[in-house]
Amino acid sequence: MQNKHQQRAGLSRRQFVKASAAAALAAPMVIPSGVLGNASVPAANSRLGVGFIGMGKQVGGHVNGMLGSKGVQVLAVCDVYKPRREHFRNLIDEKHKEYERKDAKPCDVYGDYHELLARPDIDAVFIVVPDHWHTSIAMSACAAKKDIYCEKPLTLTIGEAKTIVDTVRKTDRVFQVGSQQRSEGPFWKAVQLINAGKIGKVKEVHVGVGATSKPCDLPAEEKPADLDWNTWLGQAPEREYNHILCQKPDNPDRYPFNPGWRDYREFSGGYVTDWGAHHFDITQWALGQDKAGPDEIMPPPSDQKDGYGASFIYKSTPVGDNVKVTHVHQVYTYKGNNGQERKEDNGILFIGDGGKLFVNRGVLISEPDGIAKSFPEPSPRPSHRQNWLDCIASRQRPICDVEIGARSVTVCHLVNLAYWNNQKMSWDPQKWQFTGANAAEQNKWLWRERRKGYELPTV
Repeated sequence: MQNKHQQRAGLSRRQFVKASAAAALAAPMVIPSGVLGNASVPAANSRLGVGFIGMGKQVGGHVNGMLGSKGVQVLAVCDVYKPRREHFRNLIDEKHKEYERKDAKPCDVYGDYHELLARPDIDAVFIVVPDHWHTSIAMSACAAKKDIYCEKPLTLTIGEAKTIVDTVRKTDRVFQVGSQQRSEGPFWKAVQLINAGKIGKVKEVHVGVGATSKPCDLPAEEKPADLDWNTWLGQAPEREYNHILCQKPDNPDRYPFNPGWRDYREFSGGYVTDWGAHHFDITQWALGQDKAGPDEIMPPPSDQKDGYGASFIYKSTPVGDNVKVTHVHQVYTYKGNNGQERKEDNGILFIGDGGKLFVNRGVLISEPDGIAKSFPEPSPRPSHRQNWLDCIASRQRPICDVEIGARSVTVCHLVNLAYWNNQKMSWDPQKWQFTGANAAEQNKWLWRERRKGYELPTV
């Protein structure tokens, strides 16, 4: 793709880290007014220019984080829904006034992400759109020489996962996948415990992430006049608007906690890819599989009808051989601080020949309990966004580099394929292909047909 999108901003902004590396990405509401306008803030032309693509529920924290970083200037936002992009444009401009950034440029708004990517003063972008749009936008951003923070789950298909890795490597981008649990203490400590052999050889892992997605069956509704619905659909099959898929932004700060499109297969893999991109990702990390993956995938037992029970095998890992990982409904039961029994349906349970380890956000429990309690706390890590900013300056790969995110989402896709097709699969993670007797049929599952006009870009 040889066009104006490949223009590169001047390297002066790449030196922004001298001002930003030590700056925490605190949310703006806790930063005293005037801090960002003082003499220690770099001049506008030396700050990293950032744009946002996709202005739904998940983007708010990222916008706040970037507005709170001295080495960054937020220049533009893009969304196919006019009220969303205007809401965040106004929010950003007001925060610039609050922080007394007198040299800040007014935030620009776009309905077409290509126009945002064409700007030479934008060095890096956040991609915060529904799953089915991640790969195409990320590839265009690579062609435009932008560094990228892309929300998880990284892709809609396995074929897209391999393609985006190849594209990022070809264009030498710094690409952070938003699986931020890798930057959080309980998970980092759990990985260290497992790698130190504190629960012995790992035999099994139980992972609770929620259910898969289903074909979309929503009825047609009247489309809002200021929504580019055709572009929102993108590669997905053409269908009529329904507000469950794209919420009307009467109050963009009050979107449903879980966006409705996630439940439908045309746009997402359900919670298997949503939470799976967190918990299967940590499983991959703990088992030393960031550049590999499972070897065999099994559908649920024939007598299990609750939408759970798919499993896969890692034949050889640094922490155990023939490790069986199972997608379960109930992960772990334990007594809370009040003595009441708690049943967890979200999280990861590692089972070794010398103990057990359950981990979730803010929770780390071992059996026996001395395993976790006697192990030293790991050094704090930079926030996920700060790690990305640091790596943009150093040109190193971030903690959840594109290949890590691609291989983790591939695990999620393999689990979904086991449910959707009810077949045992043999997988070669190095070739990114199925093997065995049914390989010819199964390798067709690596891709989905894309709607005409929404093919992947050539980079």
